[in-house]
Amino acid sequence: MNFTITDSAASLYKKEIPLSDGETIRLYVRVGGIGSGGFSVGVMKEQPSDTSFKVKKQGITFFVNEDDFWYLDDMTIDYNEDTGYLDFINPRFSQLDHPENH
Repeated sequence: MNFTITDSAASLYKKEIPLSDGETIRLYVRVGGIGSGGFSVGVMKEQPSDTSFKVKKQGITFFVNEDDFWYLDDMTIDYNEDTGYLDFINPRFSQLDHPENH
């Protein structure tokens, strides 16, 4: 499992949720959406398990549980200040909302 969250994305999560140093955030596969639905990254405050993959940024631990490795493995989450949106990039899938290899 490999996962990257940039400093700018971590800062945005800290500001918008809001989060304090030492807190933990679970990133998971969220199913739903407009029209035919699709996949996206969900976020919730939760505690990791022993088998969770963890990345610490700016005092916050972001983690992914094993059931969600298939989607978040190799993903980078970045915040684009010009657009005001988070960018989710995973070279394993041509479309993240309807991944072909799951």
